[in-house]
Amino acid sequence: MKAIGYTKSLPVSNPESLIDLELTQPIASGHDLLVKVKSIAVNPADYKVRLGMAPAEGESKVIGWDAVGEVVATGESANHFAPGDIVYYAGDITRQGANAEYQLVDERIVGFKPKSLSDSEAAALPLTAITAWEILFEHLAIKQTTPESKETSDEIILVVGAAGGVGSILVQIAKAVTGATVIGTASRESSSAWIKKLGADYVIDHSKPLKTQIEALNIGEVTHVASLNSTDTYFEAYTDLLAPFGKIAMIDDPEALDVTKLKMKSLSLHWEFMFARSMFNAADMQEQSALLNRVADLIDQGYIQTTVGQHMGTINAKNLRAAHAALEAGSAIGKIVLEGF
Repeated sequence: MKAIGYTKSLPVSNPESLIDLELTQPIASGHDLLVKVKSIAVNPADYKVRLGMAPAEGESKVIGWDAVGEVVATGESANHFAPGDIVYYAGDITRQGANAEYQLVDERIVGFKPKSLSDSEAAALPLTAITAWEILFEHLAIKQTTPESKETSDEIILVVGAAGGVGSILVQIAKAVTGATVIGTASRESSSAWIKKLGADYVIDHSKPLKTQIEALNIGEVTHVASLNSTDTYFEAYTDLLAPFGKIAMIDDPEALDVTKLKMKSLSLHWEFMFARSMFNAADMQEQSALLNRVADLIDQGYIQTTVGQHMGTINAKNLRAAHAALEAGSAIGKIVLEGF
């Protein structure tokens, strides 16, 4: 089968950083599904692993953690899906990724693809949807409602880096199934317009002091922060602007944070890593399948839209290198997708 991977950790400017490969097609067993990959998306996790996890000498590594595909075979313990089902998922960072014609994935972290989206539109969503859902409802413990509910709450969520992949879906989920007020941050006009389109109640500029801009909105104190990038830059500002007993959830990897600043307001800090369930075979792995199906329902009901920002063509090494380069440069708005081999 065709696949794209690497044998050494190299800068994306090097043609050998991602190369076209021919690998043996895997066989499904246990809880696994064998999926014929149709479309993929790229995430910062892809280039971070490429740069930080070199394969053993003489071996190659296939990455990629966002896919849509068709189930073509199932393991003996898999009973939620059947051959012919079209599915979407983010996969398991400890296993072969989705940058291949065929992939094995545990059915407990797989959902049915939203029927109203194309393959590439749906491929943009799994990793970021799981991350956003876990941030909102497991870490920040935001009160969940239904899309039909008119109930509002006193919760005010600040989403820093709202125009990126996770922010683009988090804003939509928050507006669809919570009564919270959502403040997104952006520093460019295009990013600000994107966040407003996705439903944020307010947009502020993260290149300027956050607290003074929030105070100018006259809506009350922020109760929750979703910190999606540069947490070390804004951490002190968070502790200043948050209400007592506020919560911060982050996804990036700051070198150091002074957590003593949390004490005076009894704030809490949470670190989201959506691969934790699959990596450690958690007892509640099935929760990721359930939330992906819930997100698919919200999409098909018209409450959430895809977060595709750019379609970069077929799945091959050249196009994937270009996708990695765009992510590393920080220039992407929404998600980058590729489709077909």
